[in-house]
Amino acid sequence: MSAVRADEGGSVRERRALGLARRAQVRRAIDPAVAVVFDVDVHDLGAATRRSPRAAFARQVAMYLAHVVCGLSLTEVGALFARDRTTVAHACELVEDRRDDPDLDGRLEHLERAVASLINALVWCRGRR
Repeated sequence: MSAVRADEGGSVRERRALGLARRAQVRRAIDPAVAVVFDVDVHDLGAATRRSPRAAFARQVAMYLAHVVCGLSLTEVGALFARDRTTVAHACELVEDRRDDPDLDGRLEHLERAVASLINALVWCRGRR
């Protein structure tokens, strides 16, 4: 499935102009959804250490969603998760490689749609202010 980008139609300049506030919204949209789907504590997604293997993979999925669905660069995602861009690239590759599992692929498809909808709603609400 091709991911729905939350910022379709926006230029790179417009995307970057949203800055830190937008990135904080990305975390608020992604973290709770990933935590529920992968049955981990939401605080483990932001932890400085790896935690359990399940929490580490959930964090990798969150980084993947921030990059693929929200259109953030690897560097932006790294800053958002306090990780290096190469760590984010590894996470994205790992998640893509594991999409051969139908159960995981289904979960990721649902997460992609849910996160895109949440981000679009946040952008819509922001535009109405």
